[in-house]
Amino acid sequence: MAFPGAIPLAASATTNLFAAREQMAFTLAFHIVLACIGVALPATILVANWIGLKRDDRDAIELAQRWSKAMAVTFAVGAVTGTVLSFEFGLLWPRFMERYGAAFGIAFGIEGLFFFLEAIFLGIFIYGWMRLPGWVHWWTGVPMFITGIGGAASVVSANSWMNQPQGFALDAAGKVTEVEPFKVLFNPAVPYEVPHMILAAYMVVGFLVASIYAVGMLKGRRDRLHRLGLLIPLTIALIATPIQLLVGDTAAREVAHHQPAKFAAMECVQDTGSHQTEYIGGICTADGVKVAIPIPWLDSMLVGFSPDTKVTGLNSIPNDERPPVNTFIHLAFDLMVGIGTAFLALGIWLLWSWYKRRDIPQTPWFLKAVSVSGVAAILALWSGWIVTEVGRQPWIVYHYMKVSEAVTDANGIWGIFIFTLLLYAALGTIAVLVLRRMSRRWREGGEGAAEEQPSPYGPLGPEVSPAVPFAGMVGKRNSQSEDAER
Repeated sequence: MAFPGAIPLAASATTNLFAAREQMAFTLAFHIVLACIGVALPATILVANWIGLKRDDRDAIELAQRWSKAMAVTFAVGAVTGTVLSFEFGLLWPRFMERYGAAFGIAFGIEGLFFFLEAIFLGIFIYGWMRLPGWVHWWTGVPMFITGIGGAASVVSANSWMNQPQGFALDAAGKVTEVEPFKVLFNPAVPYEVPHMILAAYMVVGFLVASIYAVGMLKGRRDRLHRLGLLIPLTIALIATPIQLLVGDTAAREVAHHQPAKFAAMECVQDTGSHQTEYIGGICTADGVKVAIPIPWLDSMLVGFSPDTKVTGLNSIPNDERPPVNTFIHLAFDLMVGIGTAFLALGIWLLWSWYKRRDIPQTPWFLKAVSVSGVAAILALWSGWIVTEVGRQPWIVYHYMKVSEAVTDANGIWGIFIFTLLLYAALGTIAVLVLRRMSRRWREGGEGAAEEQPSPYGPLGPEVSPAVPFAGMVGKRNSQSEDAER
């Protein structure tokens, strides 16, 4: 069901199944980036705001203001794309929703509550910049952080249930009965899928935001605001990276035990047995992996910490239950792990430089590496979802219902797909243009213009009602730092 799981069905391009899978793949790939921003950007904003309040740092406050306004734009676009994605379940997969909606819909209902709460507190936070005392205003942003994580956990819980369903019974007609909400929500895949996705969101946002400021620094904007704009999100992302690698390792082990067909596709394991070789890259064939870097016994070691660990191969899985395009799944898995490992190296690079000089590495290569990290993080995110969703194929609910059984037989699916493509293209274009205009306006304002603006936690001007008491005025930048920047 996920991007781009329908590639092997290209020969049946006129069927609803192909169109439905492609539409679901495209809309998920688009929306998931915006969803990550909604999950992780609130924490990034709060960290910058906290630094500004704690240290009387006007640059940090300014970053928090800018990021909160940018988040309002992405949140609005995400509201539209998320709504479309939700309706697609009923539109494209009506048999799935008819049979399993009573269980699957629980988590989505909870996610809706978190979404609206986050929208409310985002509005309060932005509105409160010039109207609330500093720390009071900061605390109004904390619910954004909580609801962002809660919403992500709810959605991923629904996906986890599709991978390891439980908490329901089927009647004679195959309909879901006796739903147990807590068992549905806290299914066996939740402990590793939920933290894996939340950490991925923090990595995507951290590297994406840092990459924007790295590009600016490569263009000569070396002021303190750009340095902070790089360091705050980059530090958050680099802290999440080693934790993510550990969680990902645990997740792969759980998949090997509970979804052996998916794991076999991920690692191109053809024959069941022990002493399995780990392959880096390569092309999966019935005769083994070609054009790959082999590491003997490592696959068995990773699954069970011993070369004697038995790993299920694809040849032990019935033909009609094997995931499609094994090479594609395998390369997506390798790309995700490879990018994560590169991020770990980037973190070590920054940590060493900070230990030696209390500064970022003084080389353009570091800034170039950070500038591409945002795109790399999105590629890793998409690769992870390819592994999760395409690897589960042909099942929409693992071992209960196949995707081909769930798809709609209504006419006009291709027309809806084309309309969705145009809608998302328009939304994406508008969002990029608005964000670029905001960035240009901030940049053209310059440092001097920023100094002339009233502090967001300072005394109000005559144009603003002074009904609300103000406290916690943020001090000006350190003059010595200003002179050095000039």
